[in-house]
This record gives sequence, C-alpha cells and structure tokens, in this order.
Amino acid sequence: MNWQKIKGLYSTYFTAKDMPQEGRLFNIFMLLGFIGSLAGWLVTLITATSTASVFSTFFLAVAILLMLIVVNALRDYRLGGFLVSVVFCDVGFPFVFFTSGGVHSGMLAYLLLGAVIISLLLSGKDFIIMLPVYLLINAACFFAQMTGLVPVEPIESEFMLYADITASFVIASILIGLVLKYQKLTYVRAKQEAEDASRAKSDFLSNMSHEMRTPMNAIIGMTSIGKAAANLERKDYAFEKIEAASAHLLGVINDILDMSKIEAGKLELSRTEFDFEKMLQKVVNVINSRAEEKRQDFSVRIDQAIPRVLIGDDQRLAQVVTNLLSNAVKFTPEGGSIRLDTHLVGEDKGVCTLRLEVSDTGIGISREQQARLFASFQQAETSTSRHFGGTGLGLAISKRIVEMMNGRIWIESEPGCGSTFAFTIQAERVGKEQVIPLPFGPERKNVRLLLVDDKADVRDDFAEIAQGMGVVCDTAADGAAAAALMAAASYDIYFVDGEMPGGSGLETAELIRRNAGNKPVVLMSAATDWSALESEARRIGADRFLAKPLFPSAVANCINECLDLSARPVADGQRTETDDFSDRCVLLAEDVEINREIVLALLEPTRLTIDCAENGTEAIRLFAARPDRYDMIFMDVQMPETDGYEATRRIRALDIPWAKEVPVIAMTANVFREDVEKCLAVGMNGHLGKPLDLGAVLLKLRQYLRQR
Repeated sequence: MNWQKIKGLYSTYFTAKDMPQEGRLFNIFMLLGFIGSLAGWLVTLITATSTASVFSTFFLAVAILLMLIVVNALRDYRLGGFLVSVVFCDVGFPFVFFTSGGVHSGMLAYLLLGAVIISLLLSGKDFIIMLPVYLLINAACFFAQMTGLVPVEPIESEFMLYADITASFVIASILIGLVLKYQKLTYVRAKQEAEDASRAKSDFLSNMSHEMRTPMNAIIGMTSIGKAAANLERKDYAFEKIEAASAHLLGVINDILDMSKIEAGKLELSRTEFDFEKMLQKVVNVINSRAEEKRQDFSVRIDQAIPRVLIGDDQRLAQVVTNLLSNAVKFTPEGGSIRLDTHLVGEDKGVCTLRLEVSDTGIGISREQQARLFASFQQAETSTSRHFGGTGLGLAISKRIVEMMNGRIWIESEPGCGSTFAFTIQAERVGKEQVIPLPFGPERKNVRLLLVDDKADVRDDFAEIAQGMGVVCDTAADGAAAAALMAAASYDIYFVDGEMPGGSGLETAELIRRNAGNKPVVLMSAATDWSALESEARRIGADRFLAKPLFPSAVANCINECLDLSARPVADGQRTETDDFSDRCVLLAEDVEINREIVLALLEPTRLTIDCAENGTEAIRLFAARPDRYDMIFMDVQMPETDGYEATRRIRALDIPWAKEVPVIAMTANVFREDVEKCLAVGMNGHLGKPLDLGAVLLKLRQYLRQR
C-alpha cells in the first residue's frame, strides 16, 4: 500500500491551506457517508435482505464517491452541499424509506442524520429553504405508511433494524462531534492568528511611530539650529542633517505605501529598456557613502555574460538591491565586508534568468528568525528597529517584487557568520548580441595593465573585466610583487589601490610613478570624494582617480581617458552642460505657498520664467488671457475651487489651438499607478511625483521646451 499517496490525498482533501472551510466539512461528511453506506451494503449483502436494499445501499456508496470526486474537481462546495441535500435527503430518504421497511427500519434515526447534514452543510437561504422541504418530505413518507396510502413491507431481519438505527445515530453523532471539534480548532487557530497579526501590527505601528518621529525630530531640531546659527558652516551642517533625515522619512513613507499597494493587489511592474550596469551603479552610489562611514569593504562583481541592455522594471529591481545592500550595511559592523555578485543563470528564447547575491560579514540570522523575515510587519527580532532602525517591510516588499519578476528570494545565514541574501529574476534581452562597454579597437589589442590591490576578490574582478575587454592584465597583491612584475614586463597603465594597509597603497603608487616613465598611474579608492585625495594623489603623480567598487564601464572609461581617446562618451555624472531656459515661460498651478517657493528656488539657476496660480480657476484664467506666453504648465492635482483634473479638461476645451497642444505635467503627491493613469486620461502629458526630484523636473523641461 502506498502510504505516501494516501497521505497526499488526505492533505489535498482535508488539510490543504487553500481548501475553504465548507470544502473540508463537505469532504468529511462525504467520507463518513461513503464508509457508512459501504458498511450498510455489506450488512444487507451478508444478511441476504431484499435485492432492492442491496442495490440501494450499493448505489448510495457509489453516488457518494462520485459526488466527492466531481465537487472537488469543480471546487464549488456550496453547490456540492446543495446537491447532497437534494440527492441524499430529498430523493434518497423516500427511496430508502419505501424499500427498507419504512418507519419499522429505523427511519427516524435517518431523519435525524439528514437534518444534521442539511444544518451543517448549508447556510443562509439554502438552509432556510432546504430544511423545511426535507421535513415536509419526511412527514409525507411517514403519513403515507401510517395511513396505508403506500404499502411498505416491514424489514425481514431484526438485526438489520437495529443495525440501521445504530448506524444512523452513530454517524449523526460522529458528524456533530467532528464538526464541533473542527469549528473549535478553527476558532482557536483563527483567534491565535488574529492575536499574532494584531500584535505584529501593534509592534509595527510602534516601530513606525519611532521611525517617523526620529527623523521628524531631527528635521525640526536642525531647522531651529540652522535658523539660530550665526555662521554659514553651521547652517550648512544643519541643512545636511535635514536632508538626510528627510530622505530617511521619505523611505519610510514609500515602504508603507508600497506595502499598502501589495496588500490591495495594486503593485504593478513596468516594462522598459534599461542598462543593467548603470542601474547597479546608481544603487551603489547611494550605498557607497554609508559603507564608507562604517569603513566597510564594499565590492561588486558583474557577470560579463549578462546582456548590457534588458527589458524589465529597473526601478523596482533597484529597489530590491538597495534594500538588501542597505540591510547589509546596517547589520555589518565597522570594518566588515559586503559584496554584490550577479550571475547569468540561463537564457531561454531571449528571456534571461539572473541571480543577484548580497553577502556580508554581519551579525547573521538564526533559523527561527529566518522563517519570518519575509512576512509583512516582521523583523528578525522586535528590538531590531530600536537598535538598527527600519520599517520591517523592506524584505516583504522585495519578496513580492521578485515573485512578480518570476523569481524567488532566499537567505543563507548563521548567527555570527554573516548572511547571504540571494534572489532570481527574469528579464528579456534586447537584441541578440552582447554589447561590450566602450569596446577597444584593433590598435589596442596589445594594451597591458597592471593592478596592485591587497584584496584577492578585487584582483579577480578586475582581471575578469580586462579579459572581457580583450586586454592583457597582470595583478599584484603588494608593492614588492608589483616591482617584480615591472622588472619583467612593461605596462601601459597602472591601477593602484590607494587604501592598502599601513599607507602602502600611496607608497606603492609613488614607487610606480618613479619607475613608470610617462605611463599613466590610476589611484583607486572607495572614497567617492576625489577632492579629499586629490592633493596627495597629485603629489605622488597619480594621473586619474577610479572609485570603488569597480564597474566595467568605469574601468573602460578610465582606460580610454588615459589613452586619450577622443571618441570617449561623457558619463552621466560628468556632464557640464548648463540648462538655460531664459527665453521660456511656464505656468505653475499650486495652492501651497511653500511648494511654489520650492519650485521657484530649484529652477532659479535655469533662468526660466515662472508665473504662479494658486488654484485651478486662476490657472485657467491666466492661460486663457495669454496662451502664447506659456510654453508648458505644471499642474497640481488637489487644489481648491477647481482641481487639476478639471482645470486640465477646461484648458483643453478652450477654443484656442495652443490649448490642445500645450504640455501639461502633473506635479502631485498622488503617485500610485492609477493616479498617473488618471492624469493622462484627462489630457495631461506626464507626471512628476512629490517630493520633487530636480533631475526629473529638468528632464521634463528639456523634453518639452526644446520641442517647441
């Protein structure tokens, strides 16, 4: 006998989590009914009762089994309960009554059994209708026998009479007892789950109060300090703290909003082309400064097999990576190490499966804590938010995003031994060929590089990047090994870690500079601020600076700079172009004065002319009076008198040609997907969320003002 198969069937029909309560009750009733009817058939067979009795009991067993299979296949347990009541109570009872001796065969006990089945399987209108119908049919059967209207032969065997009565009472009692027991267990379990959920949400709200009040306290306190400060340095210090606290508060709010969208089933992904490496660079730029504050070693490895350009939601992917890296920095002590690894797991018909891993040497997480890490409103321990901060939502949000990208997320960790968070996602390749960042031409095949770095993983990563570019690269762990390599070969560019222990990095760079002739020497460091190292780097003769962690495109850019390649594209962060919109004018519809001040201050360097309207009605009036004056409209959504939606509709409806074409951009705190769609539906051209990102505002201005 295959016990595993039986166990699987039992789990499917009685204990599966996705099985509704009415389904479990239905299956319990039908199983007991099948066992009881099968026993009845065997009794009628053994005692050699009438052929009709043998047939009816056998048919009952078969019908119950078929009903059990069909209803579970359809998963319509309300319909199943209704059919059971009709077939086995309203039809089956009269049939058994008149073929098995009527009242003399213990049908009063079967009447009780049918009433129990109807009462427990049905509810609402079904119960109100079916119970009186069943009782009426029972009364009609008894009346027909007692009055002689329908002749019924008494049962031939007293054993059969007592067996029927006993069986019906026993089955009815078992059904009632099991249902009461099941309902009690269900109630206890539901109560425990409700209490756990209530406790978790109470802890969550307590943590949120702490998480929100802490940055708010910093914002309010530093505002007071900044106002009272007599010198510029003190004011700048206060502004920096206000900015950091505001960014933290915005992150908390975003987590709460994302979780609310997940629970409402409204979290959706976009599909756009994005540069995978550039996406990671943006994330690393955010995380790097935090890692530097704790003097942590932060490295990144990008699998060269991963396509450069993919199709997917890069913002949500960046959100997951940022969350995992932020946790790694938070829970790793000073001097620890953090590493981000990316791998191409496989590819099928242009769909790439990627695996990203974030490893750290932090505090680690126990098995018990791991089990609840990815649940909403949960953290590894209740005190975590007090020691380390955080909403407890980041991993739950990340899990949902990863699952929506057809992947999964997991953790490998032991207390005191660090952690590795890994996840997979699927993204489509753009085109068939791998795009190598800033590929080298034939004349550069003989370029030779020398890397000096005390960390083996950095040497391995750099060598892999160089190999992907088709250049020769040797590596050394210290100055002595570098000197030995230089004595045996000549190199075109030298990359030296400026942060090797004991000042040996700068000493090695200076030694190489003296012996390298006019060959470029690049100083590498995790410090993102080149100005802090520039004087020392210039003193030892370093030509360039390369920030860690290393990215292929950054290495390629640096090599091209050192080789004086004129075709080198300008990186995003190196643009020197200044936006000048001095000949343009936009209309800003915003009812909150401080929001108008922020927009005016942010865009002041662009020399853009901005007219302000305090509500939608005024915006319509200003535009209608001088439509040719305005090249663009920034429209708040929630305003008194006339909101942004209605104002946009009325502007578009004006009998003015430019009113149909003028770019209208929503500038609002309503940032859900349905909010964006609503803005576009009323005739707006785009959407900017608050708090405003200056870069996003400038992109909209460049997009629309330069088209006119």
